[in-house]
Parts: sequence; structure tokens; C-alpha cells
Amino acid sequence: MASPPSFDQYRPHPWHGLSVGENAPDVVNVYIEMTPSDWIKYEIDKETGFLMVDRPRQFSSQLPTAYGFIPRTYCGDRVGGLSDEVDDGDLDPLDICVISECPIDRAEVLLSARIVGGLHMIDGGEADDKIIAVLENDFVWGDVRDLDELPEALIERIRHYFLSYKMVPGETKSEVEVEISYGAEHAKRVLQASIDDYNELIGK
Repeated sequence: MASPPSFDQYRPHPWHGLSVGENAPDVVNVYIEMTPSDWIKYEIDKETGFLMVDRPRQFSSQLPTAYGFIPRTYCGDRVGGLSDEVDDGDLDPLDICVISECPIDRAEVLLSARIVGGLHMIDGGEADDKIIAVLENDFVWGDVRDLDELPEALIERIRHYFLSYKMVPGETKSEVEVEISYGAEHAKRVLQASIDDYNELIGK
């Protein structure tokens, strides 16, 4: 009779079983949840690690980049403490948008991305920062090191998406605010705060 498989033969949980990345905070591992072609909002199920349907998108605005999270991060008190407007993080992994020349057209993939900046988003009174990164070794964007090296129109497109993605048809006001953008230096502080929150609240 064959022996049962050992634990290390099972797929690791994308949030807890993968590393932030050997070259963090400059280059991080990213688990992709959504792509620009998705009309359904997907997100990781925290219990199982599978990708689940969150909700259909109600407007036609298109996600400008691949989108996911950085493993072994958590937006708690330290992430919230970096904000001048709120005190709490959203209690989720740190979100990240990854810019690439060629569209990333499938989710549940892993990639390496270089952090170049971020958007300070407030959602329902909680800090919900969106880190902005470029695909590592991308032939067009791979040499970018800071947010001000990216086209302003692209950053505004990302900002507009997050301002509108939770709005309900017929309503004109959103509970989401995205007023502040920041460069690589602050983005790395947000990353480190999320790593420290993870290590304290979820454990090494």
C-alpha cells in the first residue's frame, strides 16, 4: 500500500505559504488575483487559499493593470499608522498593481515585480493602500525605479479605477478616497509596516 503524500507535496496557501521575496523591499513576489480583461471581481479566499468570485463589476471602467497581493503581508495598525487620515488598516494582504508591456491575461499566477510607488486609498475609514510596481525585467517598464518615471495619465487611470470600482449604479458618492500618491521610498515603508503587522498578528 502506497504511503500518503507528505505535507510539502500540497500546494502552499498563496498568502501564508509563499515568501515576500528574497530581494524585498525592492522586488517582491506577487500573487495575481485579477487581470485587465476580468469583468468579475475575484479575490483570495483567506481560509482555503483558492480564488473566489467576490462580485460582478457594475461599471465599464477597466482595471488598467494586473492586480493582486504580496504574500505574508497584512494591513493592520502599523499600516494604518502611516496615514494622516485614519488609524486602521483594512486587515487584508497588501494590494499591488503590476504594470507590464504585454498584458497579463490570466490570474492565479506568481510573478516578481519592482516597487515604484503607490496610492494611499481610504476605503470605509480604513487604509487600503495600492502599491504600484512594474514587472521585473519588463522590456519597456523594467528600468523604472520611481512613480514619477511613469506617465501621469497611467497613474490617473489607476486612481480613477479605484475611485469608481465600488460605486453602485444610481449613486454618485463613493466611500473610497484616493487623494495621495507616493514614490518608491514611502511604498517600501508601507511594505515593511505590512510585513511587521503580519509577523505580529498572524505569526512567523
